[in-house]
Amino acid sequence: MFFKGTTTRTQKEIAYEIDSLGGDLNAFTSKETTTYYVKVIDEYLQKGVELLSDIFVNSVLPEEEIEKEKRVILEEIKMSEDTPDEFIHDLFSETVWGGSGLGQNILGKPETVSSFTRDELIGYIKRHYKPDRIVISCSGRVDAEYLKQLLEEPLSRINEGASGVNFQRQRFNYTLRAVEKDLAEVHLCVGVEGIGQGSPYRYAMLLLNTIIGSGVSSRLFQKIREEKALAYSVFSFATSYHDSGTFGVYVGTSPEKVGEALECIKEQLLSFRDTVKDDELERAKKQLKGNLLLSLESSSGRMSNIARQEIYYGRYYSPQEIIQSIERVSIGEVRTLADRLFGHKRFAIVALGPIKKEIIG
Repeated sequence: MFFKGTTTRTQKEIAYEIDSLGGDLNAFTSKETTTYYVKVIDEYLQKGVELLSDIFVNSVLPEEEIEKEKRVILEEIKMSEDTPDEFIHDLFSETVWGGSGLGQNILGKPETVSSFTRDELIGYIKRHYKPDRIVISCSGRVDAEYLKQLLEEPLSRINEGASGVNFQRQRFNYTLRAVEKDLAEVHLCVGVEGIGQGSPYRYAMLLLNTIIGSGVSSRLFQKIREEKALAYSVFSFATSYHDSGTFGVYVGTSPEKVGEALECIKEQLLSFRDTVKDDELERAKKQLKGNLLLSLESSSGRMSNIARQEIYYGRYYSPQEIIQSIERVSIGEVRTLADRLFGHKRFAIVALGPIKKEIIG
């Protein structure tokens, strides 16, 4: 709704203006943050900042546009449910985190989206869009002091006061769930409770995830796809939040191969602590360092990384510091983390497709 008109611009004028700059003005939402951003060439910095500030501070949220946007979001929800390899991750989060904020689909549910009113949106902005909750991040050819000058006036109009948000650690549910749907494949997520963003094991987690299921040389890819030909797509994922997280594996496979694929995943996870080798760890370190340095070629990636570090750590870690931290991870740390993740031998398992719960039980 922030892009549907301000006190000085209509929706169409906003669209025309950003296109005339050859830039990109947009927003995205994660489980814990919402990001509004503009990307322009350096000579249009002032215009870009003014445009972004205008929508952030002066959006009017027209009633008729809210009703239109509801219909758009309802279609987006339907579209996501028609993309099973993405929808399974929403089902997994909903299952393991229950009714908490982490368990909610970012898009919302049809009944909640349909119920929103303009007053509720304005109330949400007043409660949560406070100076102590806002981080400004910029990367590229820019002078920091000049940027502060550009932002000082518009951001001074944001209401002062703390938002009063309280974090409550969420309980991870180790449960089984099957959602029957007429699909060609069964989509599976198998997971355990992970670690929070500030955990001292965060670099060990990156390396463990790399070895288990990140890339074509990973254990899961080699075993499930290359050796056993059970799936086209298989990978692991590690997601960290403010004080908790998940580690999981995704695989899409045919209904008759679900049991074998599931057993193979469990075997790889349960045996990892005792079978991980030094050469695998060294290879994973090289892979992570390469991925990190390549990601820095994107100014948008740098912008997001700076903001994320400020939000979760309150400081900036340079690429050199991160690489040194990765290098310091020992095989003992990785084994300790593996024992913490898999030692209890419990897994949350969620399946989507032509399958019964008994098959994954």
